[in-house]
Amino acid sequence: MNLAIWLEQAGRTDADRPAVGIGKHVLHDYAGLAERAARFAGGLRTVCGVAPGDRVALVTKNCPQFLEILWGTWWAGCACVPVNAKLHGAEIGYILEQSGARICLAGADLVDAVATHAPAGLERLIPIAGRDYDVLLAADAMACAEVPGDSLAWLFFTSGTTGRPKGAMLSHANLMAASYAYLAEVDPVKQNDVTLLSAPMSHGAGIYIMPHVLGRGTCVIPESGAFEPSEIFGLASHWRNASMFAAPTMVKRMVAARDEVDPDCFRTIVYGGAPMYVEDAVRALDRFGPHFAQIYGQGESPMTITRLSREEIADRDHSRWRERLATAGVPYGNVEVAVVDDDGCPLPIGETGEIICRGAPVMLGYWNNPDATAKTLRDGWLFTGDVGAIDAFGYLSLKDRSKDLIISGGTNIYPREVEEVLLTHPAVREASVIGRPDPEWGEIVVAYIVGDTDAQTLDALCLSRIARFKRPKHYRFVETLPKNNYGKILKTELRDIDRRHVESET
Repeated sequence: MNLAIWLEQAGRTDADRPAVGIGKHVLHDYAGLAERAARFAGGLRTVCGVAPGDRVALVTKNCPQFLEILWGTWWAGCACVPVNAKLHGAEIGYILEQSGARICLAGADLVDAVATHAPAGLERLIPIAGRDYDVLLAADAMACAEVPGDSLAWLFFTSGTTGRPKGAMLSHANLMAASYAYLAEVDPVKQNDVTLLSAPMSHGAGIYIMPHVLGRGTCVIPESGAFEPSEIFGLASHWRNASMFAAPTMVKRMVAARDEVDPDCFRTIVYGGAPMYVEDAVRALDRFGPHFAQIYGQGESPMTITRLSREEIADRDHSRWRERLATAGVPYGNVEVAVVDDDGCPLPIGETGEIICRGAPVMLGYWNNPDATAKTLRDGWLFTGDVGAIDAFGYLSLKDRSKDLIISGGTNIYPREVEEVLLTHPAVREASVIGRPDPEWGEIVVAYIVGDTDAQTLDALCLSRIARFKRPKHYRFVETLPKNNYGKILKTELRDIDRRHVESET
């Protein structure tokens, strides 16, 4: 079943409902969006000569055209390859080459960078909103292509922070399952509800386009095409019943913003993509009230492994409220989750190991990478590479990526546990803990801090809250921490910075 059927149906049954907004204005109703997607699909087939199953790459910042390209690509029976617009041209070229995309649609400000690094196999590079783009939209509308549910819909390339990115193959059925899970367990969408697409649509925010079309909501793109708290507050106040996906760093910026806003104009603020520390979550609740939900997922199981509901996050009277707030919640109804040892054997309740999952949203595998697929998908289970534990109540606590685990004197230390303590100090704005190679201990704990305090104060704090062996042996105070485009701290880069620092002192 083709995902594009959802838009085709909406264009018939809810033709005049707002489908796409830009800023505070309605740009397309459902009839208009469906018409543009059908014409774009017709242009792909007749002008570009694509065939069902071909990959169509999309390199752009958030913009309204993203939606008609995404749905139109599916309408034509093709697979979409949304690419992070903040990548270097060489990185974009690598993804285009690996995906085998025949066509690439690019924002006008990105065309030159893409063209410089375009692989030989790319047949057409089409600027979005240019003359060639208008030719595609002027084509005759085609009927929605029939494709099997297990055919490729979205080729998601991982961030590649530890090596070359891999293409997670997400089928129509995968994305449908993720959409149903969102609607059932995170954020029911009603007609005219709004999603504010301020996080990159090429990644997590883009996944939430689908349930909003199925629920006949409105997808609103900020006029800036980016995330600015003051603009988000203005849009939420205008549209009301607004949901959005936000990385924890985005939530922190919203909390810190001085703008006045009615918290009840937000329906749901879904956070995920990186750890949300307990103290940050409490501050967010204090500012915006009971409008937060948490999700844990990966590109390989898009936004759908576990969830912590609005009710659970807001229930301050629960005896285990802070404990639950520190977790990633419970598995979605269509996903099984387990924690296993190095041999893949299930671990008892409370013990820490690798998180694995299986279910309808889990990817088909990695594009043209059978070795990585075999390593990651085993006996139907997705081995996430994340480390965690499941408590007696079924809640999953995330510790760290397995590569970030610190082993000091033969004892495992999980950086997040130390970071949670450091962030309770009011002068600490950000903290990241890494392991530094040490000839005696194997590794020692080092904390990088953004804030206005001192090592002695933080050491006393750690000694009052966690075991002595877990406390940092060194504290480094910095202006900023290295992050990727989604606000996730890059510990690989931080370890390189630390290594260079040590070398400079010897």
